[in-house]
Amino acid sequence: MKRVLAIADRTATTALALMVALNLLFLVSFVVVAFMATSQARADDVPACTGSDLLAGLQQSDPALFDKIKAEAEATPNGKGLLWKVEKPGQAPSFLFGTMHMTDPRVVSLTPAAKQAFDTAGTVVIETTEILDQSKMMAAIMREPELTMFTDDTTLMSLLSPQDAEMVRKALDARGIPADSVAKMKPWMLSAMVALPACELARKAGGAPVLDIKLAEDAKAAGKSLEGLETIADQLRAMASLPLAFHMDGLVETLKLGKRMDDVVETMIVLYGSGETGMIWPLFDAVLPSDGEDGYAAFEETMITARNRVMAERAGPILARGNAFVAVGALHLPGADGLVELLRKQGYTLTASN
Repeated sequence: MKRVLAIADRTATTALALMVALNLLFLVSFVVVAFMATSQARADDVPACTGSDLLAGLQQSDPALFDKIKAEAEATPNGKGLLWKVEKPGQAPSFLFGTMHMTDPRVVSLTPAAKQAFDTAGTVVIETTEILDQSKMMAAIMREPELTMFTDDTTLMSLLSPQDAEMVRKALDARGIPADSVAKMKPWMLSAMVALPACELARKAGGAPVLDIKLAEDAKAAGKSLEGLETIADQLRAMASLPLAFHMDGLVETLKLGKRMDDVVETMIVLYGSGETGMIWPLFDAVLPSDGEDGYAAFEETMITARNRVMAERAGPILARGNAFVAVGALHLPGADGLVELLRKQGYTLTASN
């Protein structure tokens, strides 16, 4: 039991970096592909994914903690299900679908119900469509370079202790990324890259699309209308608004976890596959050190809750036209401030349709 809980306690301080990777899919995908393409990394051979499901181990080693997490998950509003039918009198039904921003084959394969909802939709909506045009993506980044890069004399290594700087260099070397190529990169961008397992990085470098991009490409191929709820600038500003010290801590702790970060990602994939979106936050809350509560709360408010409100507002006119398939990160769905509840406040009836 001590070993599993020790992993979980250390994982909590790095969960924020994982949330970055899972919720800023378009920026992360762009950065990973760009740096992998220009670095020493090769995507010829995709290594096997080696992560283990932490909750499965926890269920055996600490049943009491597992039951606590499960009880909190069951109390989370709309915490089960990825596909929700959205209805309002006088409008054609639409669907809200929770995605995971990864290339894992278990993630990108839609369930029959989700595929039918997607196939019959006239409009497909994702978080942002800007990633589909690299020129627009680069233009968005270059308009406000201070959001992603240090624009003064600061470098990433200058903010680290000698010991942590050496750890960062070794981690980058292992991924085939020259340290000089990311010297001016803001730490949250690097955290998103190093938090992902080697198998996921290799698939991305090889051109495999994350689920959301696959949906967008399939929609375009089928002649569907494609719309977005956010801009890249929206996402960049949200991340940049969090304190630098917060991001630096996330980077260092993520690297300290090493391969055990793969277990966190595997756990997320397992929970996603079973539609247990409501169990994700209770899991992190259960293992979060007390000194990290404020930072964690700020991250959740900035990257999840505030974005939920924006997405719900911008989705309204699209849903009013009917026959839409709205796909956003699954963490935006559950909870009292989740998209399911926010759309209900707009007068819609939402029913789990898995």
